[in-house]
Amino acid sequence: MLDLYKKKFNKIEKAVAKIFSFLPFTPNQYTLLSIFFGLGTFFSLVKGNLILALFFFVGAGLLDFIDGAIAREKNLVSKKGAYLDTICDRYIEALLLLGMLFLPLPKIFFPPHFWIFLILFGSLMTTYAKAAAKEKELTGEELKGGFFSRAERIIFLAVSLILGILNKLWMVYLLILIAILTNFTAIQRIISVLKLRE
Repeated sequence: MLDLYKKKFNKIEKAVAKIFSFLPFTPNQYTLLSIFFGLGTFFSLVKGNLILALFFFVGAGLLDFIDGAIAREKNLVSKKGAYLDTICDRYIEALLLLGMLFLPLPKIFFPPHFWIFLILFGSLMTTYAKAAAKEKELTGEELKGGFFSRAERIIFLAVSLILGILNKLWMVYLLILIAILTNFTAIQRIISVLKLRE
């Protein structure tokens, strides 16, 4: 849903670009740096350090925002850069979810691994529904929208880490909600594509 309101963040984006544009890094270098933060998230979770995992995950999210802001500010936007950004985003999200598998989380209805898998599956299907629609030429435009797209998912996952620091039971309840909403959004996108040909 938030991906439809990107223009409202233009002022923040320009301010961020001005702060970081003086550094000698290209947008793609910021993007690649985010992978190291993703690995930091993973290893922190393996060690059971949710505070450090939260720091690395939020850092990866900030770098994802910075790379796009600088690319637009310096007129360095490219298809390859956008592609690299998308690929790195998926790796970072997967590293977070993979790291969560090592946490001693309580069982709610099903083992926590089940809910984590559903989040990953829903995330992949939300993205693939968009990519497949374009690949099969059902739409010429990029498919956006849905109740719970990537921006919401990342925010909720960060909040789940905060809850995990406080109470792991609360964390699992939020993971269940993320799993449900992520798959609901994937179905939303699939239906919206199928309606295009009616």
